[in-house]
Amino acid sequence: MPKDDIQKLTIDKSVKKSVTAGRRKKPFVIGSLVLLIILAAVLYRAGVIAPATTVDVTTVSLVYPAQSLSVLNASGYVVAQRKAAVASKMTGRLIALTVEEGNVVKKGQILARMENADVAALKDQAEANLANARAMLAQAVAERDFLQLDYDRYQRLIGGGYISQSDFDMIATRYLRSREAVKAAQAAVEAATAGLSGAEANMDYALIRAPFDGVVLTKNADVGDIVTPLGASATSKAAVVTLADMDSLQVEVDVSETSIMLVRAGQPCDIQFDALSDQRFRGVVHAIVPTVDRAKATILVKVRLLDRDARLLPDMSAKVSFLLRELTEEELKPRAAVSRAALIAQGEESIVYRVESNRARKTVIEPGKELNDMIEVRAGVETGDRVVLNPGGMKDGARIRIAER
Repeated sequence: MPKDDIQKLTIDKSVKKSVTAGRRKKPFVIGSLVLLIILAAVLYRAGVIAPATTVDVTTVSLVYPAQSLSVLNASGYVVAQRKAAVASKMTGRLIALTVEEGNVVKKGQILARMENADVAALKDQAEANLANARAMLAQAVAERDFLQLDYDRYQRLIGGGYISQSDFDMIATRYLRSREAVKAAQAAVEAATAGLSGAEANMDYALIRAPFDGVVLTKNADVGDIVTPLGASATSKAAVVTLADMDSLQVEVDVSETSIMLVRAGQPCDIQFDALSDQRFRGVVHAIVPTVDRAKATILVKVRLLDRDARLLPDMSAKVSFLLRELTEEELKPRAAVSRAALIAQGEESIVYRVESNRARKTVIEPGKELNDMIEVRAGVETGDRVVLNPGGMKDGARIRIAER
């Protein structure tokens, strides 16, 4: 038999070994797959590999108790009830401006000076006229006193028959004329005094003063500008500065005429300013202006501020809540609160699910007072934390996806 044919009849032992090894590996692979399936089932039931649940969330925020007492809300602006565009009573050139925007000024303080050479000359002339009138008065008084001595002496002489009647009448006439000359001189002094007062008033008109205590809001003219009382010329300025009395600040809001019956004079208010959103201010309805804006169908309501703050400025926007009653000191403080829909009860505990990354973490909180549709939170979560809304059936650590709005 050929050698090649004999080799074909030989059994290949390597093939036998590989088949045997394959048969041995099958149970191991199957067991591994079973373990993986069981592990996946356990992890799924535990929520580790469960698909993410789409949820709505809300934020723990600061809430003021006044919100639960509000019967009406309105928006408006801060308005100074005493405001003045300070101008000059005379026409002239502005030579000095001593204030800038934001300066605090007192009543009578000099804000600006105008050119006053002409009125200064008139004042000097009035002073000279007054001095001359006083000198003429002194001269008239001296002459009257001298003639009174002659008149008294002549009166004694005529009584003794030593002089004629004509001589006595002549001296009496001169004496009476001197008395009238004194009266004329006194009138001249009064006229000169009035003239000087007018000149001094004109001098004072060149000094522009603050009419009341306030703050400079705007500067409308500068050094070198021509200032006139009416600003008739295109190149002239009327108001030099604009002042506002910060103690007269009030909030003016427009209230719909259909809701005006909910507002009354003296009603307590809660005021929030957009520029000072972290603080609330107390107020009271000062006046309801008895005029309707036909275009907007609104009525103007003025709210007086009970709390003053140096940061408040005219024309700041404000939101006013008209309240059922006056707030207590405790109700003026903000409280952390969360939507009622975020809470669930488990036994005696109140639970929320706080959002941590893409997981919902079960958190026990200490609830407080009810504030409309929100609940005060005293402990457990902090302001700014996000919690799941309507978390019924949710498990601790569950994967979540926040719904897009």
